[in-house]
Amino acid sequence: MCSKFVEENYDVVVVGAGHAGCEAALACARLGLETIVFTVSVDSIALMPCNPNIGGSSKGHLVREIDALGGEMGKNIDKTFIQSKMLNKSKGPAVHSLRAQADKAKYSMEMRKTLQNTDHLTIRQGEVSEIVTDENNNIVGAKTTSGALYHCKAIVLCTGTYLRARCLTGEMITHTGPNGLLAANHLTQSLIDHGIEMRRFKTGTPARVDKRSLDFSKMEEQFGDERVVPFSFTTDPESVQIDQVSCWLTYTNSKTHEIIRNNLDRSPIYAGIIEGTGPRYCPSIEDKVVKFAEKERHQIFIEPEGLNTNEMYVGGMSSSMPEDVQYEMYRTLPGLENVKIVRDAYAIEYDCINANQLYASLEFKKIHGLFSGGQFNGSSGYEEAACQGLIAGINAAMKILGKKPLILDRSEAYIGVLIDDLVTKKNREPYRMMTSRAEYRLLLRQDNADLRLTEKGYEVGLISKERYDYVCKKKELIDKEIERVSHVNIGARADVQEILKKYNSIELSNGTTLEELIRRPELDYDKLAPIDPDRPKLSDDTREQINILIKYAGYISRQIKQVSHFKKLEKKLLPTDFDYNTISGLRIEAQQKLNEFQPLSIGQASRISGVTPADISVLLVFLEQLKYSNPDLFSRLNPDNTSVEQ
Repeated sequence: MCSKFVEENYDVVVVGAGHAGCEAALACARLGLETIVFTVSVDSIALMPCNPNIGGSSKGHLVREIDALGGEMGKNIDKTFIQSKMLNKSKGPAVHSLRAQADKAKYSMEMRKTLQNTDHLTIRQGEVSEIVTDENNNIVGAKTTSGALYHCKAIVLCTGTYLRARCLTGEMITHTGPNGLLAANHLTQSLIDHGIEMRRFKTGTPARVDKRSLDFSKMEEQFGDERVVPFSFTTDPESVQIDQVSCWLTYTNSKTHEIIRNNLDRSPIYAGIIEGTGPRYCPSIEDKVVKFAEKERHQIFIEPEGLNTNEMYVGGMSSSMPEDVQYEMYRTLPGLENVKIVRDAYAIEYDCINANQLYASLEFKKIHGLFSGGQFNGSSGYEEAACQGLIAGINAAMKILGKKPLILDRSEAYIGVLIDDLVTKKNREPYRMMTSRAEYRLLLRQDNADLRLTEKGYEVGLISKERYDYVCKKKELIDKEIERVSHVNIGARADVQEILKKYNSIELSNGTTLEELIRRPELDYDKLAPIDPDRPKLSDDTREQINILIKYAGYISRQIKQVSHFKKLEKKLLPTDFDYNTISGLRIEAQQKLNEFQPLSIGQASRISGVTPADISVLLVFLEQLKYSNPDLFSRLNPDNTSVEQ
């Protein structure tokens, strides 16, 4: 009897329906491409297997940028959050970051609903086991473990932490993905067979505990903001003013640390059982106690996992200790003396790639039409995953549609910083986004993500004309109002002096402009409204932009000049698939690194470890010579035909 297999045709196959896969699949489908997304379980779409929140320091920036480009994460968390906070409010606007506690089950359900109701998008439960290419290394399809073949023009790999995953709790090892879901055990070999370099990383999660077993009177209550700011620029701010739940703060102590030190030999991390490399900036409690031995205590946040569950997340205490040690150490914390664990903490190991194999478009250099995003690229975090999934999905669509890829540089977005770091640097541990990684962070604030990126989302096709026009109008209003306040003269009137006294600001001895008063640290645009009767009625976010742009004008101007120099190097394009051994004057290490990375521009080449300023000078000379030796190639790289000299 002849065996029959399913055989179907799609434009794009997305492997995985976590945060990266959801954004990739939605982007492709919304751009009109027939898309199928595979998941090991339809019930795990947009699963939050670790922390129950979206955003946070620098991560909030990523979510805002995803939203400005036409992604879904910001909209989804606005529908499903249970507490919201703006972090770092005491610092400058460059590091303000929005963070929201999610109702985990509702977050997943809402994202699943969005996918299910998106035209051109098919959801399929199944495990992709093989990528299929033709003789020229072009993607032509994907196979599943059932033997089904899905013909396609592009594949986006968003496998998260599922590839050959195993979870470790002390001596107990289970070969599963997160939350006990099936691991994907077949795709790795297919990728290796196609010449893709794999590596092994690890991450971890804390225990989930029963709310009824906690004594909150021994903890510090943590409230949300009085006025909630939404993540999505399309969300009505009034719709997110809800009754919020509380989180709670407690601390480890010397007894906790003693128990951990006494049981290090039972930790898979320290017993040598774990092979993978873990995230430096999200260490387990074992790592914290060992590496920061001088600290007497560590903050632990007790966070609700949703409105319809008693499970609480023990933030800051991820572990792979055996469950008896987990009980012992958790019960030393104030308020957790009688804690009952619902789910054990565990570490998880998984296969991922060295992202140096990717172009900045997130397409593999060796396989045409194969893209990837998320933790599979060696990053950590829901937000880092989602933004890569969005870019990978967009660029898979752009390739099929015969359009230029969307590549954001380091001066345009945190997404650009993240992807550039992944594809040009040797990342030996899961990559986590931080504000300190962005050189131009005063320009890349979360509050202006719509002004920076909506136009790009519109050009790609994910932003509507109506939304784009709104942002253009907003820019116009900001510029017009800044111009106006620079010409509003303020005299030393009684009402003016009264306002200045109210905010402990030096009173005026003669006239000044409203702009100059706004620049004073203790004053701002809104505080001066009573002495500015002619000001127009503007939205909260528009007024925020006006205030920031006036207060930080000098710093912003300086950073814009730095970006201008940076852009010059980014615009000096290098040939692809080029043999750098043919350029005399380059050091051997530089030749090796440049051949390996195949940078797209002089700017990208300058950020590759092992390429020195002297090597960059040689490359600039090479480009100048190319103008005469191969004018056709030079004109393709530099269409304006200008000199490449610095």
